[in-house]
Amino acid sequence: MPMASPAYRRLASAFVVYTVAVVLWGALVRATLSGDGCGDHWPLCDGEVIPVAPSAKKLVELTHRITSGVAWIGALAFWVSARRRFERGLPIRRAAFWGFFFMTTEALVGAGLVVFRMVADNPDTARGYWMALHLVNTFVLLAVLTLHAYFAYGGRPFRARGRAGTGFVGIGLGLLAVGVTGAIAALGDTLFPVGSLAEGIAQDLDPEAHVFLRLRVAHPVVALVVSAAVLLRASALAATADAPRIRQLAIVVALATVAQVGLGFLNVALLAPVWLQLVHLAVADGIWIAWTLLAARALALQGEPARAADEGKSSEGNAAVA
Repeated sequence: MPMASPAYRRLASAFVVYTVAVVLWGALVRATLSGDGCGDHWPLCDGEVIPVAPSAKKLVELTHRITSGVAWIGALAFWVSARRRFERGLPIRRAAFWGFFFMTTEALVGAGLVVFRMVADNPDTARGYWMALHLVNTFVLLAVLTLHAYFAYGGRPFRARGRAGTGFVGIGLGLLAVGVTGAIAALGDTLFPVGSLAEGIAQDLDPEAHVFLRLRVAHPVVALVVSAAVLLRASALAATADAPRIRQLAIVVALATVAQVGLGFLNVALLAPVWLQLVHLAVADGIWIAWTLLAARALALQGEPARAADEGKSSEGNAAVA
């Protein structure tokens, strides 16, 4: 795999970090009930390009729209640049395209939330589906942008096949399930705040409570099961992998997962303060990015012997023809 220029590599990595920051600001919009700060207008804010004397909610929402717009422009710029710099068929060029594609769908989902007023204190059950769609698109976007940076640094192509591929994909889907249930739980915390832990537990167990509250209990269960799977897989790779970078990534994933479980319990105990929700989400994004890199490197290394054998057969065939 050809390696991109130093400037391109640095920008690709920085863009992943910037996108995570935009995602966290979006969570702040939800947690502070600021999603209707610009009304149901999109892309304008209350019908204005630059609102005069905006309220705090409007500033929070407008800032998210501006930073999201910059992210979309950045994804477009990477796609255009990749088309000019890299040959057709190279993974980095495909990753740049998909980065722009999912950045566009991310913007469209965000627009849908505003236009259909699935924001602020709206408890409509349909909002749960929108949240799930938004979370999945966000995670796929982060994975693609991470792989774009991975290929920019000369990362080898890989395929998710065999038992190893199935394992990585399965745990990846599990992490998506954790994210979706977490988004629903966070929405329930925002829409139905409580004054004590006992009151929150009573909400969860009340058969007549809102569906967001009855589903909230699913998040810790799913999170604990998936975390156990992540820890088992990461620990095995940390102990057996030959490549130092894979061992390092596996250790990072394992430690971050343990920390995330602790943050989850703390989040429940402290009744989900906004700052802790953002920290919890930031660590979740970090685990997802690290897992993506770990899977890419491990699966690429797994494919090395097969590629070497194919190259050897090709060399023997050429020699016979000669």
